[in-house]
Amino acid sequence: MVKCIIFDCDGVLVDTEKIGNEILLSMAAEYGFEMKIEDAYSNFNGRNLKECFLHVENSIGKELPDTFETEYRERSFEAFKTQVKPMEGVVAFIDKLKIPYCVASSGPVDKIRLNLEVAGLLDKFEGKIFSSYQIKSWKPEPKIFLFAAKEMGFDVKDCIVVEDSKAGVMAGISGGFKVYGFANGHNNEEMEKGGAILFHTYEELSNVLEI
Repeated sequence: MVKCIIFDCDGVLVDTEKIGNEILLSMAAEYGFEMKIEDAYSNFNGRNLKECFLHVENSIGKELPDTFETEYRERSFEAFKTQVKPMEGVVAFIDKLKIPYCVASSGPVDKIRLNLEVAGLLDKFEGKIFSSYQIKSWKPEPKIFLFAAKEMGFDVKDCIVVEDSKAGVMAGISGGFKVYGFANGHNNEEMEKGGAILFHTYEELSNVLEI
């Protein structure tokens, strides 16, 4: 029986992945980097920014400028302020929950809070927001999910993780969690290979969990 649900944030609670990836690809293109948006979902989703930037640098054979991260954060934050929406069906799903839940993300706390606030979800997660920046450990390492479970007061066996990225699935599985993967058409195969149980809508997940 599931006693606690640990949600990832981007692509699971809030629809931000397309926004963030498009900005990153646009900025990186100025330095000779080329990648299709579909490939960006596979290579970047669920990973911290430094790993994403390193991927770009390895591809173009040179370092990005020191100002690249600051500019990316500024541009993405501005976009998030007006464009972020909740994932379809997630509000109704959360409103039906009778068990504790939280969010555990690789992003900084201020970014998580901003995205949840713009999407109208912040009040549902106050006091239940956990960031990799708090513990200095990022997916695919499992520590963020282990930290969230401990802070929520539950054993791993009593929790499930809801993810949408290869790195997130790897983190959940290696931490001993049962992982449900939100399939979006770009991530299906790699999440299933990683051991996630796929679902395509929150209505489907609700039925599977009998919520």
